[in-house]
Amino acid sequence: MPQDSKNLAMLCHLLGLLTNFLGPLILWLVKKDDDAFVDEQGKEALNFQITLVLAYIVGTITSFICVGFILLAVAGIADIVFSIMACVAASKGEHYRYPVAIRLVK
Repeated sequence: MPQDSKNLAMLCHLLGLLTNFLGPLILWLVKKDDDAFVDEQGKEALNFQITLVLAYIVGTITSFICVGFILLAVAGIADIVFSIMACVAASKGEHYRYPVAIRLVK
């Protein structure tokens, strides 16, 4: 597997930490037809970030009854941990599947 493919897949996962779903979405839309690995990993990163947006919305709404603060903390930690794990896997050319992502983009 070319190093460029690995680097772009890593970037998809890391952009999620900085830009939420916008970075992975833009990179995936630009590169999905050029590289199968970037296409697959871009969809994974995008699905995970969309799932996090939903968790953040639910957490924000339920924070008025104090439960949401826990959900917001768990979602934030999951974002960091799973994105780093995905980045490391992509750097090795391995396919990574986020364990808690809702598969909206197929």
